[in-house]
Formats: sequence, structure tokens, C-alpha cells
Amino acid sequence: MSMYRLKNLRSRAATAENPRAEPGAGGKANNGRKGSPFISPMKAGATHVLLDAQGPGMIRHVWCTLPPGRPDLLRNQILRMFWDGQSHPSVEVPLGDFFGVAHGRQCELTSELVSMQAGKGFNCWIPMPFRHGAKITLENDTAEDISLIAYQIDFTLDDVIEEDAGYFHAQFRRMNPCPLFQDYTILDGVRGSGVYLGTVLGIRSLFREHWWGEGEVKFYLDDDTDYPTICGTGAEDYMGSAWGLERVVTPYQGAPLVDRQLQLYSLYRFHVKDPIYFRSNLTVTIQQIGGGDAGPAKEHFGADYVAYPAVGAGPDSEARYVERSDDWSSVAYWYQSLPTVPFPALPKRAARSVDVPTG
Repeated sequence: MSMYRLKNLRSRAATAENPRAEPGAGGKANNGRKGSPFISPMKAGATHVLLDAQGPGMIRHVWCTLPPGRPDLLRNQILRMFWDGQSHPSVEVPLGDFFGVAHGRQCELTSELVSMQAGKGFNCWIPMPFRHGAKITLENDTAEDISLIAYQIDFTLDDVIEEDAGYFHAQFRRMNPCPLFQDYTILDGVRGSGVYLGTVLGIRSLFREHWWGEGEVKFYLDDDTDYPTICGTGAEDYMGSAWGLERVVTPYQGAPLVDRQLQLYSLYRFHVKDPIYFRSNLTVTIQQIGGGDAGPAKEHFGADYVAYPAVGAGPDSEARYVERSDDWSSVAYWYQSLPTVPFPALPKRAARSVDVPTG
């Protein structure tokens, strides 16, 4: 990025004090002495418009924070983004999951695209171009008021948006539990041309005696039917690790949350260096396959036990790949052309929040 180049752009920032991002209108409250830095309170059931801007332009940075230590709050503050007047959102994701960590947890995450600085300051640097208009809202889908939410959205106006520039999209899903023998669907129903940007995966393991992460991530592109064009080798392999999972954070891939006591895992993978392009359709899935000794798996699954010899195991080994059923959630990030197909219904508050540990 050539930051030193002089460009004919206008810089703006939307905040709770200046939600219209008007020039010369920042910091006016209390005679300029920090009089209105946040939304307070954020009423139960309320939806606030964080940004409503006319383009062309580019959102360059989103920052926000709210009182820490409340997984139920992070799972139930719903961030939505709308581009160029489209009535249905292109982004619809719980706040915590959008910024890279599942299960409503707050932990240190520093990546190239999203971060949780000290687990408390949430940042996103994903470029979000718009040609005619951008609208961003936040809904407090809880039964209680929140004492405060602070935010800042930094953007420019008068950007030259190339003809082939796609619109940013992000979608949340959860299946708790995902049925046995069924691959978890990270994303499907995408129509149009685009590029897949990345994934946040949340896993709550429901069978702690076995390693859960042998499932392959699959990308079905365009005309793919039974088999995908791109198929990975395992869950931890997808985020750049191997031979199990430890907490690790890198610019494009990592696991900021590895809690073996609660059996909570959160992984991320951003395809900045290796984008995945599609021309007409996209489906992304991951298998529910784990690994371990056959004995505990047989006892746990009973008549539903299905397993395969683990690759590389000796003829007398009890090591198996085992079909599983776990609690999965995800955020898929991608760019694509407009108009877009409306998303599946966002899981209701109870479905988003159940079994999310608060301790």
C-alpha cells in the first residue's frame, strides 16, 4: 500500500458521537471534552445504525468494544452490513465471531485481517468497497440493556472502485450438534462470481476421549457435484498446524482458543496469499471425523459407531478414524458480485447461546 501517495480522497470516521461521519463534527459534545464516546445504554432489542454513507467509497477499519467477560453478549450483538441499497444484508454475524474468536470468548488474537487486542479491543482491516452506499447496523439481541458500546468506522470517499471489485460478505452458522455422519456446512447457496477470503471455526467437542480434528475441509467450486475441486487433509492442517492443536496466532492462520477443560476450540484461516476463486457457485464443508482408539469410541457411540483404519496404522493397531457428532459454528468471509442470494435465517438467540459456557 502506497501510503505516501497523494490521492484525491476524503477521510471520514463514524462514531457514536458522529454517526453520520460529517466533516468537522467530531468531538463536539461537552464542548469538545469527551462528552459522548459511546452508545449508552444500548437498549435491549435496539438496533443502532453505526454507518450510513453514500459512495463511492471504501471502509478501511472497524473498531469496537463493549464490557468484557460476557460470552452471551458477544454471541448476541448482531453486526449487519448492506451494500448499494440491497435490502438483505451481505454481512450477518455475531460480534465476537466476526472479529475472529468463536464461543463468545475474548482472548488475544492478532491477525492480518481481524484482531482482539488484549481480548478487549476488536479490530477489522478487511477492505470493503462500495459504489453507491454502505450501511452498517448493530442489534442488541439480548433481554438486557448494555451499559456501553464504543465504536469507530474509518472510511474514505471518492475511491475509484474497479469494475471487477467484489462486495464483502460474511455469514455465521451454527449446528449444535451437527448430526452424526453429516459434514458441517460452512457455506453454501452462493451464486455469482467471487473469491473466498477466509474462515473462523468454533468447535465444542462432545467426545473428549478422542481427537476431533481429522475432518477434511472441502471447497466445491462452480460445477462440482459429488467431489470438490479443493480438499484439505484435516482441521488443524487447514489452519496451518499439524499433529494436533496448540494455541497459536499468526498473520493468516491460527488457533487463539484451545481450552481442553471446556473442550472449546476456535480456529481461523485467511486466504490472503492463496485466494480461492469461483465463477458461479461455492459450497464449503468440513467432515466430522476424529481419531483415536476404537474401544472408547465403540463405548461412546454404541450402535452408531462407524470407523475406518487410520492411515499409516499397523495391522494390529486399534487406531481409527471415527465418525463424530460435535457442536460446530463458523464465519465464512468472501467477496462476490451483487445482487446476492439472501442468507439462510440467522439462528435464533436461544440456538446461538445454548451450551456457550459463561465461565
